[in-house]
Amino acid sequence: QQVESGTGSAQTGDSLTLSCKVSTRPFSNTLMAWFRQVPGQEREFVAGIAAGSGNTHYSDSVKGRFTCSVDRAKKTIYLHMTRLEPEDAALYFCATRGPDGYSDYPQFFTGRDRYDYWGQGTQVTVAS
Repeated sequence: QQVESGTGSAQTGDSLTLSCKVSTRPFSNTLMAWFRQVPGQEREFVAGIAAGSGNTHYSDSVKGRFTCSVDRAKKTIYLHMTRLEPEDAALYFCATRGPDGYSDYPQFFTGRDRYDYWGQGTQVTVAS
C-alpha cells in the first residue's frame, strides 16, 4: 500500500527528508503516520497527518524539529527532519489507516494497532 524512500545517513544537527507514496483510495480520506523503531524497542509514533484537513500531530521527542506534510497530487507524505540527534536513528515506517477509518484528528491515533497498512521501513542513521 505504501513505499517509503529517502534512506540516509546524517551528522548530528543535519536534516533529512523521508517520503512515502501511498496507494490508499481515496487519498483525501487517508490518515497517515510515521513510526520508528530501534532494535529491541517498541515501534513508536513520530508524527501523523490527516490528508483531508492537513491536521498534524507530533510526539514530544520530535515536536519543533520534524514536520509532516502531504502532496495530494503525488499521493505522497513527507517527514522533514531537522536538527537530527543520535537518538533519532531508527528504522522509520509510514503507515495508513484504511479509508473507513479516516479522522481529522491524528492526535487520537498514535498507537501502532490503529493503522492497517505499513511500508517496508527505511533506515535513518545519525552520527554523533
